[in-house]
Amino acid sequence: MTDVMNAVEADRALKTRHRAMWALGDYPAVASEIIPSLGPILVNATGVKAGDRVLDVAAGSGNAAIPAALTGASVVAADLTPELFDIGRQDAAERGVALDWREADAEALPFDDGEFDAVLSCVGVMFAPHHQASADELVRVTRPGGTIGLLSWTPEGFIGQMFAAMKPYAPPPPPGAQPPPLWGDEAHVRELFGDRVTDVDARVQSLTVDHFTTPEEFRDYFKRTYGPTIAVYKFIADDPDRVAALDNDLVKLARRFDIGTGTMKMEWEYLLLTAQRG
Repeated sequence: MTDVMNAVEADRALKTRHRAMWALGDYPAVASEIIPSLGPILVNATGVKAGDRVLDVAAGSGNAAIPAALTGASVVAADLTPELFDIGRQDAAERGVALDWREADAEALPFDDGEFDAVLSCVGVMFAPHHQASADELVRVTRPGGTIGLLSWTPEGFIGQMFAAMKPYAPPPPPGAQPPPLWGDEAHVRELFGDRVTDVDARVQSLTVDHFTTPEEFRDYFKRTYGPTIAVYKFIADDPDRVAALDNDLVKLARRFDIGTGTMKMEWEYLLLTAQRG
């Protein structure tokens, strides 16, 4: 019993840290300024339509949930970090749609079995630490014949490589936690879902990012706005040499991915995967 209680407390503490991490900085700015096209891409790929009951898991400020609602679907936007909802509510109101915003853990969703016609996650559920638990929940709350749609950064792409660059500077992950970019590996996702889904369609695509004029501007923007980056810098804040080293590593990474001629441009790779629940 003691071991079980300890495990429950450890998981609660981990989720508290995750919630706090995503509340750092300004993730809604990242969603609206850098990756606004990803939500509509996912909604279009899943064929969400008027009258559908839709759940967006790890919805953040509604990058996919709001475009889904604009189709006429009934949408629940669920996230572990409700601090992100205020901007989402404002954006939804300005665009003339209403959503149900719910605080929820992707690994223990507070919804009934088969409650939704479509379950989506746009660079969201990939950050829940226990992949199998999250995958099980995605399947559970999707009705038989319903659609699961995921858009996740790949391990080889820019964001996957950014996490690899930050790893030496970050605290060790808790036992059982898996790297987020694994959700961008088709084989990994297929293994998580197993034979519970059919008609899997997986495509590696890329997002063109030309928001930054220099690698240093990219680095400073992510240091200011992106929760995981801010958290790593906080962890090493008392070591100026390590801070300088991470500064340099992020600039080198951005230079490596810069394909612009005269102006900075990057292609950020992601996996777009849809499947039907069996």
